[in-house]
Amino acid sequence: MPSSVPTIAELMDGCTRSAVHLEMRDQYGVAAEAADFQSWLETGRFDADPASPGWAPWAALVSRAVARGVAVRRARIVSEPVSDYIRYEYASTTVNLHAGEQVRWLPRRCASDIALPGNDFWLFDDQVIRWGHFSGNGAMIGHEISENPAVAKLCTEAFDVVWARAVPHDQYQIH
Repeated sequence: MPSSVPTIAELMDGCTRSAVHLEMRDQYGVAAEAADFQSWLETGRFDADPASPGWAPWAALVSRAVARGVAVRRARIVSEPVSDYIRYEYASTTVNLHAGEQVRWLPRRCASDIALPGNDFWLFDDQVIRWGHFSGNGAMIGHEISENPAVAKLCTEAFDVVWARAVPHDQYQIH
């Protein structure tokens, strides 16, 4: 994998039309949110303040992009019944929405006939893919960039089908 992969912030700040994110895992082991996730498991409370140190950079990044006219969309393919982690993600999605993201959920059983890439990805302006590589337990192990037109086409088509079938966040019922 390349050692100098641009950050999501750099790619988002440089895009002009769209930034889409497809998440396909039922569990992520993101170190930066481990304490908040554990607190949520124990108390049902979590950081939902877009101005908090944990959320402010993301909220500002998305808000800047949306203000420039960039459509920022996130689709999550989830197994049902959902994992505790997905319940946590669902609860914290209010911050993503506040920042201007559009978020939809697709039950995995509804994705069986979709040709999906093997990894989660961000796709910027239908051209630049930033792959996210995770270990079996959901820990982030790296990122990779691709500008291969055929692969970008696969990601665009996969995301578009998922998005068309997925349920908007405000209508999705956690199972």
